[in-house]
Amino acid sequence: MPKSEGQKLKLLYLADLLRRETDEDHALSMSDILSRLEELGVHAERKSIYDDLRALEDYGMDIIATRGRAGGYQLAHREFELPELKLLVDAVQSSKFLSVKKSRELIRKLEGLASRWEAQSLQRQVYAVGRVKSMNESIYYSIDTIHTAISQDRQIAFRYFEWTMEKTVRYRRDGQLYERSPYALVWDDENYYLVAYDHTASPPGIRHYRVDKMANLSVLEESRLGKATFDGFDMAQYAKQMFGMFGGAQQDVELRFAARLAGVVLDRFGKEVTLLPDGGSFFRVHVQAVVSPQFMGWVAGFGTDAKLLGPPAVVREYTAFCREMLAQYE
Repeated sequence: MPKSEGQKLKLLYLADLLRRETDEDHALSMSDILSRLEELGVHAERKSIYDDLRALEDYGMDIIATRGRAGGYQLAHREFELPELKLLVDAVQSSKFLSVKKSRELIRKLEGLASRWEAQSLQRQVYAVGRVKSMNESIYYSIDTIHTAISQDRQIAFRYFEWTMEKTVRYRRDGQLYERSPYALVWDDENYYLVAYDHTASPPGIRHYRVDKMANLSVLEESRLGKATFDGFDMAQYAKQMFGMFGGAQQDVELRFAARLAGVVLDRFGKEVTLLPDGGSFFRVHVQAVVSPQFMGWVAGFGTDAKLLGPPAVVREYTAFCREMLAQYE
């Protein structure tokens, strides 16, 4: 590298060395800095390094100089602290909607925000966690495309598939394109769902789609439809009423739970619901819920600690659901 070019890059190389080779527990001596720069083809004098360190401090880098045999220069504070990076790595690794390949790519980028010593601890943390990951590698880009369509007020088109017993893709509707108006992405039960308006249905209305089961996604020129349906729509409240994002009729239902399940009910429906004491060790609650097989399965999972009280039509539907389940074992 020509000497003039090396001098232009010296400040950038020095900043990179501090970010990658130092942290609160590791420092670089002046001799280390000079030799590392020499390896990069940059010859520097001590005085110029002192000037560069002051310039980086003026820029905002928190550089500490320590004395003694183990002393030197180190970056004491960076944009992300190690506990924050560990939290982000955990989130990436445990996200089922990200494939193994995409998770590794993102984690490598997160490691680049830490020193090489800290990056090793992040890598050890990754190997400690094992999760079932998405088999759809394109989901990362599908999410970005959906966000683009929403921000541009455009419809989208995609093909929707399911997995067969042979672990092959089978497209629904013989591979025909779904044309929908996207309005939100909802994270539920470790999956991303698109909440969209389906103008082709009879009657038209809100539909949900697993993003990891979408393929050949594209943004259309047509503007979104269904704006009146979503005008003033509380997406957070709506998502809270869903169970596994499966469709069904939204109804006001009354339930009776054992008192020890108060936390479960509040986590599911929010702290604004009213818990009415019932017989000392139970409570009753009225909630808005989308009545679907998944909702009924959720209630059944609590056994005798939960009882569906009303309305009568929902109780009859739930009774039939339970009988059908029992019939499998008779």
